[in-house]
Amino acid sequence: MLPTSERLPQLKRLIDQRNYFVIHAPRQTGKTTAMLTLAQELTASGEYTAVIISAEVGSAFPDQPEVAEQAILAAWRDAMI
Repeated sequence: MLPTSERLPQLKRLIDQRNYFVIHAPRQTGKTTAMLTLAQELTASGEYTAVIISAEVGSAFPDQPEVAEQAILAAWRDAMI
C-alpha cells in the first residue's frame, strides 16, 4: 500500500489550512487504513495530535441529531478509558 501522503497528496495542505475533508470511496478500498496511517503520520510529526472517532454509532438516530451526538461522544469517552 502506498503511504497516505502519496495516495492523497492534497490532504496535508488541507490539514495545514485547517480545512475539512471527506473521504468517499467504495467498500474495501482502504479508507480506514489510509486514515489510520494518516493519523499515525500526523502524530509522529510532532506538529499534530490526531484523534480518530467513529460516527457510526450515531446512525441509529437519523432524526435525532442531539441523541446521535451524545452516542458518538459517549463511545469516544468509553474508548478513552
